[in-house]
Amino acid sequence: MYVQGTRSSDRSRPGAEEGFSPLLASPPATAHRLLEAVAEDHGDRDAYVEASGERVTFAGWDQAAGATAGALAGLGVGEGDVLAVLLPSSVDYAVCYLAAMRLGAITSGINPRLGPAEVGSILRRTSPAVLVHSDGLELPAGNFRSVPRSQLAGLRHHPPARHLPAPDPARPVALVWTSGTTGEPKGVLFDHRNLTAVAVGAGPLRAPFDRRISPTPFSHVGYMTHVAEEIGHALTTVVPATPWKAGEVLTLMAAEGVTVGQGVPSQWRLLLDHPDFERTDLSSLRICGTGAAPVPPALVREMRARLGCPVVIGYTSTEAALTTGSLPDDSPELIARTVGRARENVEVRVADQDGRPCPPGEVGEVQCRSGAAMRGYWQDPGRTAAVLDPDGWLHTGDNGSLDTDGYLTLVGRRSEMYQRGAYNVYPVEVERVVSDHPSVAQVAVVGKPDPVLGEIGVAFVVPAGDPPSLDELRAWTRRSIADYKAPDVLELIEQLPLTAMGKVDKRALAERALALDPR
Repeated sequence: MYVQGTRSSDRSRPGAEEGFSPLLASPPATAHRLLEAVAEDHGDRDAYVEASGERVTFAGWDQAAGATAGALAGLGVGEGDVLAVLLPSSVDYAVCYLAAMRLGAITSGINPRLGPAEVGSILRRTSPAVLVHSDGLELPAGNFRSVPRSQLAGLRHHPPARHLPAPDPARPVALVWTSGTTGEPKGVLFDHRNLTAVAVGAGPLRAPFDRRISPTPFSHVGYMTHVAEEIGHALTTVVPATPWKAGEVLTLMAAEGVTVGQGVPSQWRLLLDHPDFERTDLSSLRICGTGAAPVPPALVREMRARLGCPVVIGYTSTEAALTTGSLPDDSPELIARTVGRARENVEVRVADQDGRPCPPGEVGEVQCRSGAAMRGYWQDPGRTAAVLDPDGWLHTGDNGSLDTDGYLTLVGRRSEMYQRGAYNVYPVEVERVVSDHPSVAQVAVVGKPDPVLGEIGVAFVVPAGDPPSLDELRAWTRRSIADYKAPDVLELIEQLPLTAMGKVDKRALAERALALDPR
């Protein structure tokens, strides 16, 4: 994970690997020690670039984190304490995260899109020593010190902390919160060993000196557990403005020579359809990734052709941090049908209700085991034991099947499955087929109670051009999968509701489906 080699002034282009050899066998014990080493060898390279123009080098990040650690120590943050960070993705967020690491503290990242009740719940359960937050927020009462973002620049001039705990790879470092669509958010705890495991198995969306755009909030598992990977490969993280806008992202990608593009399928659709796309120079792209929703083969083929680079897809959960991914030379059809194979340091299996591994092609619960998987839920051993068994297998709650080559096909959350008549229907399987219809831009399927069949499927569709009819979608679906899986109700909408983590809010759609008139 730790890298040595030519300085940034010697490289010919972003992503070049000449003289750059990750020392994966013996990295520094913690991510903040890794930052110190990389700052020494590659200190003049950009670590973060914001759409606003603010940027920081690895040396600057290291210095700012050291000074901020000294200031936070003066405010009472110490080993084992919680630092709550309620900030958008930014240099400020990254500085606070690494500052807390130096003090042996745990960073609890809070997504700014969470509601007041969710934020209040997180603060009550973690009792942070300090809360760093955007200015002007109305904060719930609590026994914590409050540091508005406007004061952070001043903290970077503070003398570094004198007495720091010895590096410990087993020390908890990050607390990531689930989106909370099924109740209060759950806190998922990771230590430095988890971060190292993610860095080793992160897959093809990183290479030395890459410049990678980061569309998800820094409070997300995709940033909190990947920070050692980013440091260890001297990556430049390019941060779009919030809210995400296709035209602005295109401009930013071209201006910063982004080599790794990332986004959910709907974001890529908006980028490809934007009037500025054809006149935007994206020739720096090395590879692009997508996921978190069904990916039509036509979109993968179009991305490859128009972006001029390979396209890969990945799958994981907050608790797992790292699970499966496709390879750059996998076909568009394979990417659309599966979520790839287990990462190099991850075991994946599909098991039946009795815990026995299922044969290829048979649907069961997806389980994974790796050094990246969470230590457990925050102060909740009972819930932890329910999903993380004594042998280290994490029970994801997703259903799927493995083929003979180890590629995983997801059919959906067990909680989202509905029964139409006597048959189980998994929404993801239906969405995968419907999303490939030329008149469908986006789709989400949920079950709805029915007095005759028990439950029926409702397809919420964002049309692409002329909207499809229900009969057209049913006929299209029956060409690929069983007829009972075809949606029974079609509801056209302008956009799909999203959770705070940017995923389709199935809970909101299920409530909307209940309100629909019987058809």
